Amino acid sequence: MNSLSLSIIGFGNVGRGVAEVLYTKMPHFKKKYGINIKVVSITDTSATIWDQEAINLREAIETKNHFGSLKFWGNEYEVYKLDPMEVVKEIDADVIIDVTNDKNASKWHLEALKRGKGVVTSNKPPVVFDYKELVDLANSKNLPYLFEATVMAGTPIINLLKEEILADSVKRISGVFNGTTTFILTSIETGMTFKEALKQAQTAGIAERDPSNDLKGIDAAYKATILHHLAFYPIDFKEVHIEGIENLSEEEIREAKKEGTPFRLVATVEEGKVEIKPKKVYENGPLAVSGTSNVAVIETDLLGELMLKGSGAGIKETASGVVGDIIRAAVSIYKYL
Repeated sequence: MNSLSLSIIGFGNVGRGVAEVLYTKMPHFKKKYGINIKVVSITDTSATIWDQEAINLREAIETKNHFGSLKFWGNEYEVYKLDPMEVVKEIDADVIIDVTNDKNASKWHLEALKRGKGVVTSNKPPVVFDYKELVDLANSKNLPYLFEATVMAGTPIINLLKEEILADSVKRISGVFNGTTTFILTSIETGMTFKEALKQAQTAGIAERDPSNDLKGIDAAYKATILHHLAFYPIDFKEVHIEGIENLSEEEIREAKKEGTPFRLVATVEEGKVEIKPKKVYENGPLAVSGTSNVAVIETDLLGELMLKGSGAGIKETASGVVGDIIRAAVSIYKYL
């Protein structure tokens, strides 16, 4: 049985979620796919733990959960201080897993590919800003560069566009791709103030401490841009029209809900055009999602209208997308299936 070795960079909620799935489901993956996956390094902001034979994932998770840092990973283990580029250059791994928010990660993604290592990422900016260079290099090296978890967490819209509807030409994609803004809008609809809704979202872990990327529409714009790259061709992010929800008044939001046309932060993707804008949607229509759900309506020439709905956030959901790509990487590298 061939072994696929991984370096995980980023060990926050998503990184630990990926490690948890790999730890608990490894027997299933071995049985179903004939894949033996081993993690040889994990890097958080304080340290890198490295064991070429395979890291004990349960110990790593417990260390992070208990102490908050991998630098406390037991006296019998050696702990290193390596940045992502050093991990890529110094550690022998088949695939680099990027579950960080590093906006400059494309530099070490490119370095990994140059060194013959595949890349799996949930990190959006590299795919948004350097898509063509990364994908072209990966293709030239016959290596996987996979990013399912960048849009709609584990809901498989990326692979639907890349692999499943190859005979179709996409006409338009309409969607709601940011759960934080939907949560805030629905909370205001039920009587909360904007400030109260945001605080509740942050307390629940739905919104970041700095929620500006969500509220200004940047996160949704990243996701819509990635979909344009796939459905049509790479588009410059500077060409994307972006309006967030911060200029909507509480009165406007509640009045729209009363009229049966609630506001949602809607992404529209057409050839040569990406727009993010708060729009009124029909209450019983597909875009009137609630909570943190995401939805995409894909219009094609042959299949007509396809709707894909699922959680757009969450540790398990995002881990599903990342681990699914790890298995795809194994298939690509070793031709398991």
